Amino acid sequence: MEERERYLLESLQERVRELALNTEKMKLAEYVELLERPWRLLYINFLAGLARGVGMMIGFALLGAVIIIVLQRLVMLNLPLIGSFIAEIVSIVQKRLGP
Repeated sequence: MEERERYLLESLQERVRELALNTEKMKLAEYVELLERPWRLLYINFLAGLARGVGMMIGFALLGAVIIIVLQRLVMLNLPLIGSFIAEIVSIVQKRLGP
C-alpha cells in the first residue's frame, strides 16, 4: 500500500509542477495586477485601439492607391466595355483627391 501512496504523491507533485508552470506561462499574476488597476487597463486598451486604427487607415490608403493604379492601367489597355466605365471611376476619384 505504501508503494501506491508514494506513486500517488509523486503524481500529485508532478501535476502541481505542471499547474505552476502553466500558470506562469499564462502570466496570470500580471493579468490580476492589471485588473486591479483599471486606469492602466483603460490606457493600454486606448493605445492598442489607436494603433489598430492607424494601421487600418494606412492599410486602406495603400490598398486604395494600388486599386487606383490598377484601374488606370486597365484604362490604358482601352478595353471596349470596361475601359470607359473605369475611366469614369478614375476621373471621379482624381477630382475628389485634389485639383
